[in-house]
Amino acid sequence: MQASKIDFSKGPVWKCIIAQAVPLTIAQLVQLLYNVVDRIYIGHMEAGNSLALTGVGLTFPIVTLIMAFTALFGMGGVPLFSMERGAGEQEKAEKILGNSFALLLISAVILTAVSFFLRRPILFAFGASEASYMYADAYLKIYLFGTIFSVLSTGLNGYINAQGFPRIGMITTIMGAIINIVLDPIFIFGLGMGVSGAALATVISQAVSAVWVLRFLTGKKAVVPIRLKYIRISREITKDICALGASNFIMNGTTCLVQVVCNKTLQMYGGDVYVGIMTVANSVREITMLPINGIVNGGQPVISFNYGAKDYKRAKAGVNFNTMIGSVYTLLAWLLIIIFPKFWFGIFSDDLQMVNVGVDMLKIYFFGFVFMAFQFAGQSTFQALGDAKHAIFFSLLRKAIIVTPLTILLPMAGLGVKGVFLAEPISNVIGGLACYTTMRLTVYKKLD
Repeated sequence: MQASKIDFSKGPVWKCIIAQAVPLTIAQLVQLLYNVVDRIYIGHMEAGNSLALTGVGLTFPIVTLIMAFTALFGMGGVPLFSMERGAGEQEKAEKILGNSFALLLISAVILTAVSFFLRRPILFAFGASEASYMYADAYLKIYLFGTIFSVLSTGLNGYINAQGFPRIGMITTIMGAIINIVLDPIFIFGLGMGVSGAALATVISQAVSAVWVLRFLTGKKAVVPIRLKYIRISREITKDICALGASNFIMNGTTCLVQVVCNKTLQMYGGDVYVGIMTVANSVREITMLPINGIVNGGQPVISFNYGAKDYKRAKAGVNFNTMIGSVYTLLAWLLIIIFPKFWFGIFSDDLQMVNVGVDMLKIYFFGFVFMAFQFAGQSTFQALGDAKHAIFFSLLRKAIIVTPLTILLPMAGLGVKGVFLAEPISNVIGGLACYTTMRLTVYKKLD
């Protein structure tokens, strides 16, 4: 596919965002298939047996933690990179890219080693039982060998999109996901490898994506390529990257915390079945969050670029568009889940025990989903305009300050497992409104 560049300074802002968001959404849709297809196959691997799906669900906190570091060093650098490009500072942009690459590489090696050698105590600390550990370990010990590929492909792909090549970024994900989709049934069922086969298919597909990203960013088509002389860690640049990436790190890190607390609490009040139900709920959430993620990620470099170029009117128009389109979408997504909960749940499991109970839990979990549009609009604006303090605070507020305590307290108050699923919608309402209102009264107001 020919690399075509988008000029963020020209044309209607909403068209620039859509031009970025459509290929990004398609890419993220395919990216989602990396994980979701695994769960679909695993959930139907043994009829009536939910333990395999539960076991894979127990690995989510570790995978989420790896993605937290990817967001810290990858997405944290993209707004800085875009601002320097908007200001015409090519060399500074190259230094940011090289610094980000070095941080991603080092963190991937450390995370792989620590997670692999400590996986047994970690999984039991995260809520595994003796029955579910077998599946969790079989998946994780292979999946971890793809960490370096996953971190590099995901962390660096944002720099391709930020240079105005969203279609190239789309191919990164599509290429790997197609390989994963093809290999999954071959390894899981054809070769009888079960959950280990699902993990191996993911590792191979991630490796292909990483090679593609590196090939483009070191090639002639990249506007700002990776250069060997700039692959080094600068204390000043690292500090700036971490400041902006901290909100995404905390968002993923607190998601990891919530997953651990949820699994432990569900294991205590309901057992392996409810851990499996939460795995399905999280999977459906990933699907429904996809379009709004695409819009937000597509809008962020456009807003950052125009902010760096001091065209505040265009930056403000980008914020308004993200808010409007996000609100409409999340409302429609919430209605589809409330009306057809059994369809969504049935995608991931045919275990009647899980389905019968899980449908009601799914309705509770997604109540108030529309308020996530305000969380995303506010959070992405803080990041795009370089307001690290607010971005970090509101990342902590929703997950660490609201969801985690409620996940522990609501079941103790007599709600049992329902309390675990109810904590999420409560945090959506409070966190989403607080984040968006603050954004409107601070950075948004300054754009005038």
